[in-house]
Amino acid sequence: MTQQFDDTGDGPLPAASSEAVSFHHVPVMCAEVLDALMEAPAGVVLDATVGGGGHAEAVLTARPDLSVLGLDRDDAALAATGERLARFGDRVILHRSAFGDLSAAMDAVGVERISGFLFDLGVSSPQLDHADRGFSYREAGPLDMRMDRRQQLTAAEVVNEYDEDDLARVLRWYADERHARRIARTVVAARPVADTAELAELVRSAIPAPARRRGGHPAKRTFQAIRIEVNGELDQLAGAVDEAIRRLVPGGRGAVLSYHSGEDRIVKHQFDRAATGGCACPPRLPCACGAQPLVVMARRAGRTPGEAEAEANPRAASARLRTVERVERPVEAA
Repeated sequence: MTQQFDDTGDGPLPAASSEAVSFHHVPVMCAEVLDALMEAPAGVVLDATVGGGGHAEAVLTARPDLSVLGLDRDDAALAATGERLARFGDRVILHRSAFGDLSAAMDAVGVERISGFLFDLGVSSPQLDHADRGFSYREAGPLDMRMDRRQQLTAAEVVNEYDEDDLARVLRWYADERHARRIARTVVAARPVADTAELAELVRSAIPAPARRRGGHPAKRTFQAIRIEVNGELDQLAGAVDEAIRRLVPGGRGAVLSYHSGEDRIVKHQFDRAATGGCACPPRLPCACGAQPLVVMARRAGRTPGEAEAEANPRAASARLRTVERVERPVEAA
């Protein structure tokens, strides 16, 4: 039986709701992720953002000698994943936790070392499909955007209480929004903003007409930035990637799927640092600082989805997959 735990320590998660049952996950770049993890040693693979369980299901099917520890903040995602992966029995442990707390989560379920890890970052399609979660700019819903609905900060606070400077900063930092100041000024002037449909229309009105005709829905970047702010996604990422690498056994494999430049910059930096051991010596000169590499990278540029997948699954279009392999040396002391 699939084991499911809540990070409060109060025991199993509740049974799946109707929302959870409809949480169908189409895994992005699934073949490429499997390729990255197929040479991992037997053991436990950490899926730090298990979502609806699509990648986990593929790993468990392809490798009978692997188990999966799946983490997620979203109770609906975990409930749906529990049903999807039930046939794998005790090869699956699900734990409600943010990936920023993966070390505590692993300790709580008694997993010390892992054979592989996967981070599939960003918002999932089922979260977008449920208007009442507040992630979608295409349907009216509450200004929520919480992945973990127990937390206090919501999109309503960001949209209606941040001052103009702070709101513009969020849009610039987390979405590279060129029109951040115009959007922030428009939103502040229209307060209180009632729902996601009103916010999307305000963003559309703030962006110059020529820019609205390029790059998809004009509110896409604004909603992305507010979601990242609400959930603290980038604040957790660097430390979580470092800890996952530290927990890998020799020969273990790690993979991260990112969907925008801010995420990818952090992942690339952490992977680069692990691959050099933090060496600060001048480039093109032998290392004299004694740094010890922890991983080797499969390819520096990462991989992107094929044309057919990008057309069939719009969420995959912006994906970039980076992978590493743990070198043959003992794990450093905690």
